Amino acid sequence: MPTPEHAPLSLPAQIPASAAAASGLPAVKAAGTAKAARSETTSGILYGIGAYGLWGLLPLYFLLLQPAGAVEIVANRVVWSLLFCAVLIAVTRNWGQLATAFRDRTIFLPLVVAALLIAVNWLTYTYGITTNQAVEASLGYFINPLVSVLLGVFVLKETLRPLQWAAVGIGFAAVAVLTVSYGKLPWIALALAFSFGLYGFVKKRVGPRLNAVTSLTVETVVLAPFAGATMLLLGLGGSATLGNHGAGHFWLLLSSGVITAVPLVFFGASASRLPLTTIGMLQYFAPLLQFIVALTVMHEAMTTARWIGFGIVWFALALLTVDMFRTARRNAAFRRQARATPAHTA
Repeated sequence: MPTPEHAPLSLPAQIPASAAAASGLPAVKAAGTAKAARSETTSGILYGIGAYGLWGLLPLYFLLLQPAGAVEIVANRVVWSLLFCAVLIAVTRNWGQLATAFRDRTIFLPLVVAALLIAVNWLTYTYGITTNQAVEASLGYFINPLVSVLLGVFVLKETLRPLQWAAVGIGFAAVAVLTVSYGKLPWIALALAFSFGLYGFVKKRVGPRLNAVTSLTVETVVLAPFAGATMLLLGLGGSATLGNHGAGHFWLLLSSGVITAVPLVFFGASASRLPLTTIGMLQYFAPLLQFIVALTVMHEAMTTARWIGFGIVWFALALLTVDMFRTARRNAAFRRQARATPAHTA
């Protein structure tokens, strides 16, 4: 589940006629601007629900791919994603941006690191789903916002606000409770949270210089030789399922390219229309769906101790959400005050 590389400024829901007149804009034009803003927000929310909804239902797709294992699924996902991305690049005519990404070391090298991180993330997640550990996999994406906060402290040297400190501390307590419950460190959840948190951090360094499809194309180009070699080795060893389990299984594996790229395109469309606070709320939709699928479809067990552990995590996320909205309101108030204060000239 990729993170937004930038967040647009939110637009006001309504622009009073008096304010429009004061700014020199006709009231009709102002009303049209407000309507367009509401339409963009609605579209952004629908795109976001589409992206996170598809990511949340991904375990159901992996169940359909049985008896393929995690390594084969990820190898196919990389190869067919590259093919699908090439089609999208051709349709959108982004060959120039793609060439620039390969020539510019400040873009290409971070994307190489991002490719390795997302490969670890995909392998870990697919392994978790195919070995009936989807609950723990969903936990990883619940923990991910807490990891992002830690990265801000240790890498960006940011100062945490009190609610953020509280959320991080509660998150550590939750991991301790879940470690006791599982009888081992929940390494699947932690590997997912840290690999995706670092992936988002690296992609953030690239910034808005690449769109989502071009960025994914570069990453899959980096991984494609390894994925292709893996598919070849699996085929030679007789353990590949791509061509040995009927036409339905063959086309389901080939569709992994579309299933990988489409939610990412939806996410890009959502991130360009919504403020960061709204995106932050929507991101909980995917692990929540994964958690529901794990309980209702895969019938994974949830002991009392695990419910307590998850409850503690959700409480930590609630604190982060409250802090996020408080900060957003405070920043919006500062921006309104700055706009209202007349500029002084020397």
